[in-house]
Amino acid sequence: MLNLEINNLKKYFGDKLILDINNLKVYSEDKIGIVGANGAGKSTLLNILCGEMDKDQGYIKHYGEYAYISQLKEPNHAILNNQLHRKFNLKDKDKDNLSGGEKTRLKIAEAFSERSSMLFADEPTSNLDISAIKMFQEMLLEFNGAIMIVSHDRELLDGVCNKIIEIENGKTKTYDGNYSNYMEQKKLEIDRKKFEYDHYLNEKQKLQKSAMEISNKTSSMRQVPKRMGNSEARLHRKMGNQKAKGKLEKTRKSIYSRIEHIEIKERVEIAERTKIDFEALNKVHSKIIIHGENIDKSFGKKVIFNKAEFNIFSGTRTALIGDNGCGKTTLIKMILKAEEKIEISKVLNIGYFSQDLSILDEEETILNNVMRNSVYNEEFVRLILSRLLFKRDDVYKKVSFLSGGERVKLCFAKIILEGSNMLILDEPTNYLDLYSIEALEDVLKDYGGTILFVSHDRKFVEKIATDIMCIENQIVKSFKGNYHEYLSFINRPKEVSSIFSNEKMLLENKISEIIGRLSMPSRDDNIRKLDEEYKDILRKIREIE
Repeated sequence: MLNLEINNLKKYFGDKLILDINNLKVYSEDKIGIVGANGAGKSTLLNILCGEMDKDQGYIKHYGEYAYISQLKEPNHAILNNQLHRKFNLKDKDKDNLSGGEKTRLKIAEAFSERSSMLFADEPTSNLDISAIKMFQEMLLEFNGAIMIVSHDRELLDGVCNKIIEIENGKTKTYDGNYSNYMEQKKLEIDRKKFEYDHYLNEKQKLQKSAMEISNKTSSMRQVPKRMGNSEARLHRKMGNQKAKGKLEKTRKSIYSRIEHIEIKERVEIAERTKIDFEALNKVHSKIIIHGENIDKSFGKKVIFNKAEFNIFSGTRTALIGDNGCGKTTLIKMILKAEEKIEISKVLNIGYFSQDLSILDEEETILNNVMRNSVYNEEFVRLILSRLLFKRDDVYKKVSFLSGGERVKLCFAKIILEGSNMLILDEPTNYLDLYSIEALEDVLKDYGGTILFVSHDRKFVEKIATDIMCIENQIVKSFKGNYHEYLSFINRPKEVSSIFSNEKMLLENKISEIIGRLSMPSRDDNIRKLDEEYKDILRKIREIE
């Protein structure tokens, strides 16, 4: 069933044509992800389709009711479905003091409370924790109608979408399948264009070479043999080999005509993926670079941490995860302040990224902003900037002309190139388009230092993290392994859980024995070794928990 029809839609911002869509139809079974670079017009398209912004030209027809989860609009506090109210934990919440995540959950609940045949959503996972994103994804899969969604959450686009619409230079192109299918098709397109360009270039060079050989041959025919006198030479230049010369000239013109009629193919720019060597980093030789033990933290009556402990190991990329409000940002701030009971290696030089972009000088260029405190030379700086999609003359743009996403990327470049041997990143993928997120992933995987980061982007966590720290029930649970291994561990079958329960019981018996020996040590007991063994067993128990 047809849900939406678009014809000859145009939208200008000043003289710039942002959207130019000839024909687009959306049917009830379509689950469409909309992708494109920052500023391509993704949110503009949804706002026009939902009547939040005027179009300059065109025809839009909705067949049925629709709901819109807007990125910027405030919720209208009109939940009609009490079940959703409870599902999103919104009962008894003060509507005037909602967090960003609570506002997003409220907007989602409101949209699903409406009896709609089509759902529009603009970055609906912003400010949501991973568990809320999973719940939202399940709701989308159960939704009986068409969906058009703008999101940088690749896991969501893979799990929900059966079509991807790419917006580029105002035009839309539709790809069948989810985001991963779209990326495969894009790669095939690029490979085909590269082959066509190489073929075009070879053909052109071959024809140009033939034309040059004919020109050289014609010139040699005009040369006068040395044995001829002056009068004979003049006659030779005028009449000699006229028929042959004419034939060659005709052939030469025919070749140039063929060159002019060859279909021109554009060169495909393929970014280099050479590994980056961050050689200026001050190497950390300690195995554990940050250690926290018996950490307590409260805000009024709300307890954030209760006897929590954790270790961050040198060279790891650790994802700090947990529900909204569990204390992720609090822990980061405690680490940055080196609060009591948190020990930090003295050789650590931490680069911290938050959503505060004040470290940038608005009136300076991209290159000058980075070079000011860089420990690397300009060639290396340009390499990093290129990997973050600031290429060639882009580096001479002033910061004041950059978009929000571009400023975020520039902050990353500035922090990384200052020689920090540890990066702490708080929600680094916010405001970045999908291409920029993937570019950032490439740079972070090459980075030679230690990384601690908070992110609700599951694909980003999966690609970057080597270790997981999860805040749950006021303690920090650590896991040695990537995100996929972590999910397998926490979702292990019950029979495996029983094995861990038995192991926990054995460890608890052992720790009781050690506590008794520490309380009343014998002459043969080594107190220091017993204490180390006690801590090691306690750590194993907490890992099992």
